[in-house]
Amino acid sequence: MDPWSWICELLESPEFAESDSHVVFQLGGDLTRSIQLRAERVFGSDPESFSLTFKVIAEGFNRLKSSTIWVSDTCSLSSEKPFLPLVLQLLRELISHSPITRESACTKSELLEIKASPVSWVMDSHSPESFSSVFNMILLTRLFWLCMFDAPSEVGSFFFQHLLGPQVNTLTCQQAPVLRTFLVSVGVDVELCIVRAASYALSKWMISNEVGLGNLGLKQLCSSTLPHHPLGFSYATEAHGLWILKGYFPILSMNVTNHNSSNDIHNKIIKFPIVEPKEAVLRYALSHQQAEVIIQFGYSVKFHENFIKVNARVDNIRIHVSKLGFHNGGGGVENKIADCYSEENYLPTRVRVWVGPEIGSSHVSGLSLGRSTKNEEREIEVTRVLKGNFGKGKVAPRVKARARMSTRKKIKDWRIEQESEGNAAVFDAVLYDRETGQEVTTAKPSHDGFKNVFTKSGGIVFGRDEYGDEVGWRVGREMEGSVLKWRMGGKIWLTYWPNKLNTLFYETRCVEWCDEVDLPLLPTS
Repeated sequence: MDPWSWICELLESPEFAESDSHVVFQLGGDLTRSIQLRAERVFGSDPESFSLTFKVIAEGFNRLKSSTIWVSDTCSLSSEKPFLPLVLQLLRELISHSPITRESACTKSELLEIKASPVSWVMDSHSPESFSSVFNMILLTRLFWLCMFDAPSEVGSFFFQHLLGPQVNTLTCQQAPVLRTFLVSVGVDVELCIVRAASYALSKWMISNEVGLGNLGLKQLCSSTLPHHPLGFSYATEAHGLWILKGYFPILSMNVTNHNSSNDIHNKIIKFPIVEPKEAVLRYALSHQQAEVIIQFGYSVKFHENFIKVNARVDNIRIHVSKLGFHNGGGGVENKIADCYSEENYLPTRVRVWVGPEIGSSHVSGLSLGRSTKNEEREIEVTRVLKGNFGKGKVAPRVKARARMSTRKKIKDWRIEQESEGNAAVFDAVLYDRETGQEVTTAKPSHDGFKNVFTKSGGIVFGRDEYGDEVGWRVGREMEGSVLKWRMGGKIWLTYWPNKLNTLFYETRCVEWCDEVDLPLLPTS
């Protein structure tokens, strides 16, 4: 599906020249039903000049009162950028449908005032073939909200099977570098709206696959994605002395590493799983959550007489688990579920990030870490108890002595350390259960005293003071003037355990991804 290329080549196509009214692009269909994108001429006072209007047409559906389910604003062909208004309209409508958390710092009205200049710049600086991945993702996401919420259920079912299923990789854009440029250009607030709207559509598709309604298996899709690029949005960039790695991953796209539920008990007796109704609704509510991760490394390049020193340190690691799709107001089923399960959410329990040169970089050596292994101090408490029998009696007086020693150890909830894997510096933070000493990712906590470990919304922030001093690499001076590839990666564990619900269900999910940025070795004045 590539409607953007079709739109850009529309005026030069023979089909458009021969048609007096409209031309059609088939978005998806079968023998009797279809969803189409239609371009129609709009004539003004001058019969020689005309504009275009785009419509989404659903044909062959019995319950539709009108086959036209969406109409664009008019695109003036006399403009230098005739299709820019179409892109901006789709973006604004996508933003208006995007899930926004209650703690959002921006209102919908503010976000809808998206500026045209960055979008126009991305369109001008990339070929239509490159920009297709961005436009097609925006259009497919807008079609999801259109077919699922503004059309009869038969249109929504058809959309899931014939459009979203075959084209679901469009919502991830893992092979589209222009997406990185586009998201950076429109700003982080608009970026959040775009990825949350697309992730909500992706989550709904994955839920349908789990219950057997999808036409493309989730395992098949996961196996077809790029290595270290799970379903979701992720990219790396450089800005103002920072390497930034971002990742937005719906919960269902993350791998389960540890779990327990009511059906584990039933599976010991019968051959098929049975999930209690309360747990089924809980899982449905939890499926509308997304991990949003930002990893920032501060870096510097220093030139010495015989070598170049590349230094890096953790500037910020921010992990937020947002809830997708639940809007305030209205009496829909999802709003009622949101009210019942508003206190239930996944929490980050382990963070592992790494940074280093690309694999096989023989000109980079001498990795130096900035923190020693932490040997925690222990407090030893010795208690002596003296017992004895005194006085007259047949039995000779005797004295018994017993010594008892106890050890108390001061431990933090998070254990943070540095490691190395080859030429990569690894920063690891693990949440431990203070009572059992076990990692929370591997076992259900023995208590519920972790609330002070996270932010009020259930996230976590690690600042530059948490991970110790900077790490460094030495590069041969002969590499001066060249551009190296520097790689970053992240691995995040999220754990759910019941907060206010009485249920056996808990689980840990994990996601891993990586990307790379350019590192110019250019001396400054």
